[in-house]
Amino acid sequence: MEYDEFSMLGDNAAEVGLEVTPPVIERRRVEVRPGQHVSALVWGDGDPELVLVHGGAQNAHTWDTVALALGRPLVAVDLPGHGHSDWRDDGQYGPVENAEAVGVAIRELAPDARAVMGMSLGGLTTIVLASRHPELVRQAIVVDVTPGTDHAKAAPIVSFIDGPETFASFDEILQRTIQFNPTRSESSLRRGVLHNARPRDDGTWVWRYDRLNRIREQAKEGTVDFGELWPDVEAIRCPLLLVRGGASGVVGDEDVVEWTKRQPDSEVVVVDGAGHSVQGDKPLELAALVERFVFA
Repeated sequence: MEYDEFSMLGDNAAEVGLEVTPPVIERRRVEVRPGQHVSALVWGDGDPELVLVHGGAQNAHTWDTVALALGRPLVAVDLPGHGHSDWRDDGQYGPVENAEAVGVAIRELAPDARAVMGMSLGGLTTIVLASRHPELVRQAIVVDVTPGTDHAKAAPIVSFIDGPETFASFDEILQRTIQFNPTRSESSLRRGVLHNARPRDDGTWVWRYDRLNRIREQAKEGTVDFGELWPDVEAIRCPLLLVRGGASGVVGDEDVVEWTKRQPDSEVVVVDGAGHSVQGDKPLELAALVERFVFA
């Protein structure tokens, strides 16, 4: 099956009724530590105004429709061990390790970006970045995650990720994806799988992300705990927006109480009808939130 990662952008736009011409997009690689590179998509030819950081078991293309709707120069990063970024030998893809790598990429590709937006694992990574590298994060948007996210809240995501190692065909991996994403169109999920999986020489398919991931192992053990990052939330000094998916259980009301206790000046917005992947379920609504929060 032929794969051109930029050939489907017209379909992204058409599905949500956008009439736009995709900008020039370039894939770049940045060495973030000796022998390890992070890959990123650089949208447009101006100085990047945004940095987008995807969730676990995703890749930079999860933001395609949001990026098209925004129409601004930006950078969408592949986290280490995801997409086209290098894998780590130690399987450490936690928020702290990710933030160090993404920080290096931001310094090279988008040092003057006006905001960083991260979803799920990328949201926790954004929290660490904003707390520990404030010079890189002038405004922060965190999508459907807090340090209160635990095994129980993430159970549907864990069930999907903890699937077969290989799939006999593209249709098999697509059907599993459809099963776990009932609110999404088959066409959007097909694009997502093409970006997030690859065929092997024997015709079977595997995911692009590194399954030897310590967070994944913790999820299987039921020991996922990001509570140590609550002090990072409290330490953030830039404008901060938390976006919840209205149909998602990943962020509980008690998490919002804790969030607002630590960040009383932050804004919390619920996107009705969106699951955990707000950028996939409601991309135009998320783009409008970004436009208002960052650029108004």
